[in-house]
Amino acid sequence: MVFFIESISLSLGANFMTPDDRREHLRTSMSATVKVEHETLGNFVFGTRDISDGGVFIAIEDQQFAPQLGDKVTVQVQGLPIEAPILHMMVRRKTPEGYGLQFADSNP
Repeated sequence: MVFFIESISLSLGANFMTPDDRREHLRTSMSATVKVEHETLGNFVFGTRDISDGGVFIAIEDQQFAPQLGDKVTVQVQGLPIEAPILHMMVRRKTPEGYGLQFADSNP
């Protein structure tokens, strides 16, 4: 998993960020398009703001996406030369700009 994240980050020209708070993992600035699927809310396409070994932050802009903390979603990076894996994630943090999603184990 870490190799996949690092290779996507490097291929997209991501810049490493210094931690400015109490995050467990170093975040890397990364702008990518991801498809997010929620069991009851449906499918959405968002941009990412940053990624780490622990998860990814998605910017929601004006879309009507309002999951609850703890909800499970699947996430797939779009626009790569090959089809990216579908990752199982959990909604862990909400800000006015978007949501922090944490990588979950492979079982939904």
